[in-house]
Amino acid sequence: AQAMIKQAIDTYGRLDVLINNAGILRDRMLVNMTEEEWDAVVKVHLKGTFAPSKHAAAYWRAQSKAGQPVDARLINTTSVSGIYGNPGQTNYGAAKMGIAAFTIIAARELGRYGITSNAIAPGALTRMTEDLLPGPISDEEKKRRDPRWVAPLATWLASTESKGVTGRIFEGS
Repeated sequence: AQAMIKQAIDTYGRLDVLINNAGILRDRMLVNMTEEEWDAVVKVHLKGTFAPSKHAAAYWRAQSKAGQPVDARLINTTSVSGIYGNPGQTNYGAAKMGIAAFTIIAARELGRYGITSNAIAPGALTRMTEDLLPGPISDEEKKRRDPRWVAPLATWLASTESKGVTGRIFEGS
């Protein structure tokens, strides 16, 4: 992760935004879940959020301490499954709720350096989520939950327009 952050800075001259969006599924009911399935999901989601965030935050903090103005964004991806729970996803839900907590705590720690920390919990319909629905949904609901609606929120959170917004979890498509 440190090499990726360094590469971004070396390539573009600076780093303004980090979006963490890595994830895998290993769905299984708790009593049938293996430790390997638990560990894999937790590692990808939680460590995959922590590692790049740590190095980006260290870069931004160093800038701030050097007297340079910092207006940086940390944007994480959590899930409504983590917030509300979904049977068969104890590993995924726990990891995603962990990311929500990580986001809120990071906001409290990093705000003094000019860094905001927010998360998006998409309700979008994707290959990963379409089988989780309790039944058929309307065409109107499908349009409302199209994944394309996540990008405008991420774009706004990455912009200077969201400077005063931190420690928030945004739910929706």
